[in-house]
Amino acid sequence: MVEIVNSARQRLEAGQVAAGIGLRQARTVDIASAMKTAGFDWLFIDLEHNAMTLDTAVQIAVAGIGAGIAPIVRVPYGQFDMATRALDGGAMGIVIPHVDTVEEARTVADRLRYPPEGHRSVAGGMPQLGFAPVSNAEASAAFNKAMLITVMLETPTAIANADAIAAVPGIDVVMIGTSDLTMEMGVSGQLTHPDVVKAYETVIAACKKHGKWAGMGGVYVEDVMKKYLAMGVRFVLSGNDLSLLMAAATQRAKLVKGAA
Repeated sequence: MVEIVNSARQRLEAGQVAAGIGLRQARTVDIASAMKTAGFDWLFIDLEHNAMTLDTAVQIAVAGIGAGIAPIVRVPYGQFDMATRALDGGAMGIVIPHVDTVEEARTVADRLRYPPEGHRSVAGGMPQLGFAPVSNAEASAAFNKAMLITVMLETPTAIANADAIAAVPGIDVVMIGTSDLTMEMGVSGQLTHPDVVKAYETVIAACKKHGKWAGMGGVYVEDVMKKYLAMGVRFVLSGNDLSLLMAAATQRAKLVKGAA
């Protein structure tokens, strides 16, 4: 039986937290092995808020497969052609932002999963299978089982529809895009505002009810991260390469100049 190993999904299925790192500045394939060594479980390869090309994204994805860290690609809203090309090129999952309704969630699942679960077109010679000659039936079953399909909820409307969205077959993770959500709520940057806490309670409850995983993005303050993790978030975007680089670089520069 053909099997695809998705390190992030493995941890989620074991009831553990899957920690991801966003790639904003990295453009070389060695970032995959480096982030695996750092302890992350998945790469958030961002093609929504980034100038990275799809070609670079899939090269990093293939390197991630070899390193044992799951490459997950976010595409701009509605760009399913880019999403399926990323999957064909090595991605272990897709993040679709700005999903507000159950109808949109159904479209995501339909477009990104193979029959009988959806209507994604079949490609041959897949990097996730080591380019081995595998029948379409075996490959599609392995992909449907291993991939992580994530929708991002970033508006009050989306949060109100969280239960229905989480119930959609083929959706694995319901992730709150906290930065955009706070702006939409009129409480920009207030990560522990009561309405934001309620949104997390709503999404986590919906995920538990329907056997899905709750995800978190846009929360990088450590005590706030711990708060939502304790509540039940399991799929976590932990930060990105630029912010971590700037934090470490700033600290080191201060140390050197302070010691002179």
